[in-house]
Amino acid sequence: MLNLFNSIIPSTGITPSVFIILVLATLVLGGILALIHTYKNDYTKSFIMTLAILPAVVAVVILMVNGNIGAGVAVAGAFSLVRFRSAPGTAREIGALFAAMGMGLIMGMGYIGYAALFTCLIGIAMLVYAGISAGDKKNIRKNLKITIPENLNYTDVFDEVLSKYTKSYRLKQVKTSNMGSLFKLSYEIVLSDPSLEKEFLDDLRVRNGNLEISISDYQTQSAEQL
Repeated sequence: MLNLFNSIIPSTGITPSVFIILVLATLVLGGILALIHTYKNDYTKSFIMTLAILPAVVAVVILMVNGNIGAGVAVAGAFSLVRFRSAPGTAREIGALFAAMGMGLIMGMGYIGYAALFTCLIGIAMLVYAGISAGDKKNIRKNLKITIPENLNYTDVFDEVLSKYTKSYRLKQVKTSNMGSLFKLSYEIVLSDPSLEKEFLDDLRVRNGNLEISISDYQTQSAEQL
């Protein structure tokens, strides 16, 4: 009887039947992990497809480089390049990708039972943490960008409005635009009450001469530049 908690890879090497079993099992578990990720979460079709297929890709790579240290190092270097060719995702997306890669690694070693157990445990943890409300809408950081004319002193002109509508704010960047006739200010803020966002923007418009203002989800400076 096949023991799924032992590696199914024969000591003589990979066989076509074992390869097919492992890939199909990995695709099934990857699909389960992808479906779990959709629970109470914003997602795109492309990300769900990636999350479902990634474990199988990792498993095949591990199967092919089994015992070959040089090939393993080369593959690790190739995977690291993906980071520099893609925009950063949310913390939950990054966690889901690591979970998918972890399951693929286990499956690549031939341990179907442990891969399934890992998927179940991680899936339950993801569902539990997605269901609890701890941390929801608490100190949500935003990026605020304000355009002002060059003759407006930006050092304290918005302090009164920012103090009224935010818990905290910090001027991160100032740069010129339109041949130096405009300044663009970038703030990191935490709104006191998100429901007053429109009133907040209206008060800012009075101060900046009704020029462009934008508010968006928080990103680091490096992420904004991608």
